Amino acid sequence: MRRALQIKRAGEWDASSAADRVVLDAGDGKRRRIVLRGTTEVLLDLEKPVALRDGDGLVLDDGAIVMVAGVPEALVEICAHNALERVRLAWHLGNRHTEMQIVGDHLRIRRDHVLEDMLRGLGAHLTPLEAPFDPEAGAPHAHHGLDHAE
Repeated sequence: MRRALQIKRAGEWDASSAADRVVLDAGDGKRRRIVLRGTTEVLLDLEKPVALRDGDGLVLDDGAIVMVAGVPEALVEICAHNALERVRLAWHLGNRHTEMQIVGDHLRIRRDHVLEDMLRGLGAHLTPLEAPFDPEAGAPHAHHGLDHAE
């Protein structure tokens, strides 16, 4: 079995030269060691977990590169009138612990009619689409010496 020992980020390599392709959804994206299947099997074998994104390349032990492709998911793209409104919308989504992707001046979330109704009520313009979903990584959990006991 061929082994992938390194990652090249999307845009850092020529995707037309890919020897194979593996398809991952957003939940499969953060891995250290796993067998991935394209037309052949590839063992991802890294020292530490890495977030794999649509368009990344897995560099194999023989120098070939296998492209990572994201599974298209049912999403909604959120447009705001200005940056302040966009921050306000992002705050409301974050307050509900919603996974969110930032794409240029737009936000994307998985389709959810309750959240979509809330966003429309806050003045957002929504566009449904099918695309790979690459949500922002959550902040690492750390204890900051705060005592939450009352």
